Amino acid sequence: MMNNSGNLSGRLLQNLKVTVTHAQLSNRYPGWNRTLETPAFNRLYFIDGGEGKVIINGITYYPKPGQIMIMPAGSTQTTETSIDDPYIRYYCHFDADIGEWPLFHAEKKLYICDSPNPDSIRATFVEMIEQFQKDDVLSILRTQACLLNLIATCLESSDSSHTDFMTQFIHTGDHGKLAHVLHYIDYCLNKPIEIDELAELVHLHPNYFIPYFKRFMGVTPMAYVQLKRMEHAKRQLSYTDYSISDIAEQVGMELAHFSKYFKKTMGLSPSTYRNSTK
Repeated sequence: MMNNSGNLSGRLLQNLKVTVTHAQLSNRYPGWNRTLETPAFNRLYFIDGGEGKVIINGITYYPKPGQIMIMPAGSTQTTETSIDDPYIRYYCHFDADIGEWPLFHAEKKLYICDSPNPDSIRATFVEMIEQFQKDDVLSILRTQACLLNLIATCLESSDSSHTDFMTQFIHTGDHGKLAHVLHYIDYCLNKPIEIDELAELVHLHPNYFIPYFKRFMGVTPMAYVQLKRMEHAKRQLSYTDYSISDIAEQVGMELAHFSKYFKKTMGLSPSTYRNSTK
């Protein structure tokens, strides 16, 4: 049996899609005060001054200058700030989904942390706001890059580490079921894998399992299996001295079929690929 050929959290995050729908700097008093809202989008803030409070799903927080926070979409939100010392806040509204799963869950708490480098976070927000206002192709990419950087910083520095965050994500609802399938694929790449056995893992008929899997992973189950086989093969070709026949065996394929499929997929034969990466 093969070793796990990759981190499950990382594979799921490869399907992460983020979209910034609004980005702004504000210090207006009325604009912050809201009562029992349940927005359909996530909010991300960097507090640069002022005082106030946030109530998320009945839990009260008092964000301070220098802190970053994420308010999950669908959570019940009440926000208040001082009329004499209103929050100065950089913020954005955003959507974040892995397949059809929201990255942040409405029933969860506020994600909040002290910024490890307030000047850097402020500069990232300034860049994101500037790029968001341009709204061209490259600016959209740069806006998304800024958002991903801010999300990673918040998760890394909050009370729940990024590892705990993804562990909770994986074991919520259908995530755990699909995680079981992905683990199974990892451990069984060296032997034939059939749709029926994958579907059985989540107690679905194959006709329902295929669209179920594709909805979350973006490809059909068997296309995903072949993708993981080629990823493993590329790693082995680049970083080990295993023979090509050994690598073919590791991914459960006959040598001739492996060589043909690898060349079709990569545009290079396994030996040429190996030589090009050494």
